[in-house]
Amino acid sequence: MSKRITWIHTADLHLGAPFRGLRALSPAWADRMVEAIPEAFDRLIDLAIQREVDFMAIAGDIFDAAQPSYRDVLHFADGMKRLSDAGIPVYFCTGNHDPYTSWKNSYVRLPESVHMFPASQPGFFLYERDGEPLCVLGGRGYYNQTVSAEENLAAGITKTAAQAALGVEAPFGVGVLHTGLHLDNIKAPTDPRELRAAGFDYWALGHIHQPYFDTPIDPHLVFSGCIQGRDIKETGSRGCYVVTLEEGAPNQAEFVPLASVVWQKLTVDISECATLTDCHDAIMRELFTANGHAQCEEMVERVTLVGKTPLHHILRQPGVVEDLRQQINDGYPVFFCDALIDRTSQPIDRAALAAEGLFPSALLAQSALMEDSPSDQVDYLQHEFLAHSLQLPSSCVRDIDRLIREAEEEVLDLLGGPTDD
Repeated sequence: MSKRITWIHTADLHLGAPFRGLRALSPAWADRMVEAIPEAFDRLIDLAIQREVDFMAIAGDIFDAAQPSYRDVLHFADGMKRLSDAGIPVYFCTGNHDPYTSWKNSYVRLPESVHMFPASQPGFFLYERDGEPLCVLGGRGYYNQTVSAEENLAAGITKTAAQAALGVEAPFGVGVLHTGLHLDNIKAPTDPRELRAAGFDYWALGHIHQPYFDTPIDPHLVFSGCIQGRDIKETGSRGCYVVTLEEGAPNQAEFVPLASVVWQKLTVDISECATLTDCHDAIMRELFTANGHAQCEEMVERVTLVGKTPLHHILRQPGVVEDLRQQINDGYPVFFCDALIDRTSQPIDRAALAAEGLFPSALLAQSALMEDSPSDQVDYLQHEFLAHSLQLPSSCVRDIDRLIREAEEEVLDLLGGPTDD
C-alpha cells in the first residue's frame, strides 16, 4: 500500500493586524473587522482538528508586529495547545513581520509539538506516525525584519540535506519558507528553479497574500495566501490549503476558505437602468452573486458604476451617490459598501453634434485628428510633463487612444448636447 500524508499549509495569519480606513465610515464595521482575523485563525484550528490532519506548516508572519500584544500571543498559544491535544504537530518559520528576534522574549511557552525553524541557518524536522518516518521538513526563517539582498534563505535546504541531518530516509519532503520567490524581488526572493531542484515534494511558501501555485496539476511551489483579507487590495476568498502527498500520485492541494469577511471590487453596468431604483436593484444583484462565489458570511465591497446612461447627470448631483451608498448599506446589513464610484457617462449622439456645426462639432473633428496621430499626442504630453519636471508614466503611452477618447467624452459631458435618447 502506498504511503500518504495529509496536512495543512497556511501562512500570513497576521494576528493583531489593524484595519485602517473603515473607522470614519462605520465604527461598527471597523469593530467587526478587528475580530475577523482571530475568527479566521480559530477556523484554521477547527479545520485541522476536524480533518484529523497529520501536521500543520505555517510559512511565516504569524503576528503582524514584531512586538505582538499579550492577547494575540495567548490566542495563538491557545490554538497551538488545541492542536497539541489533538496530536497534531506544527512546524513554522518566522517572517518579516514576526522575525526570530521577536520570539526570544515570548510571553508564553508553546507546546513541545510546536517546532520553529532556525533563522541563522537551515533547520530540519522529522514527522513520524506511529514511529514510522514519513516526512522530512526543511526551512529557515527571518532573523530580523529584513534579509540582505546577497543572502539566499533557500540555500542548503534540500531533501538530501534534511535526511542527512536527521539520519533517516522518508518518503516525503516539505520545504517551508517565507519568500517573495520570483513574484516580489524585494523581500527575500528565491529562484523557482532552485526550489524545484531541492528534491522536496512541496514547498509551503508565505509572504504573497494571494493564493498561488505554480501549476494546477501536481503543484509544488505554493503560496497559501493570508487567512483574512485586510483591505480592498486583498479581495476574494482567503484561506489555507489542505495538502495530500501520496506515493506515485500527483500532489493534491485543496483550498479551504477561512475568512468570515471578504473584500470585493465590483463593476456594475447600469446602462439599462431607467431609475435610481433600477440602479439600486442592479447593484444588489451583483452583490449577492459575488457573495455566493466568495463563500463568505459577510462582505465589504467597493462598487464602480459604469455604462452610458441618462442617470449620469442625476448621479453627478451633490449627495446622490452617497445617498445611494447608504441605501445599499441600510438594506442588507451583512454587506458594507465602503465606496460607491460613479464612472458612468451621458449617452451622446455624435452624429447630431457634428451636424450642428457648433463647438462640439469642431471638438469631434479635432479628436479624430488626434486619434489618427497618437505619436504626436505622446510627444505633446512628454513636453508638458518635462516642462513641469515630471516623468511621463509609461501607462500614458500605452493608453493614449483611450485617454483621447475619455478626454473627448469628458468635455462633451460638460458641454451637454444631443443624447442618444
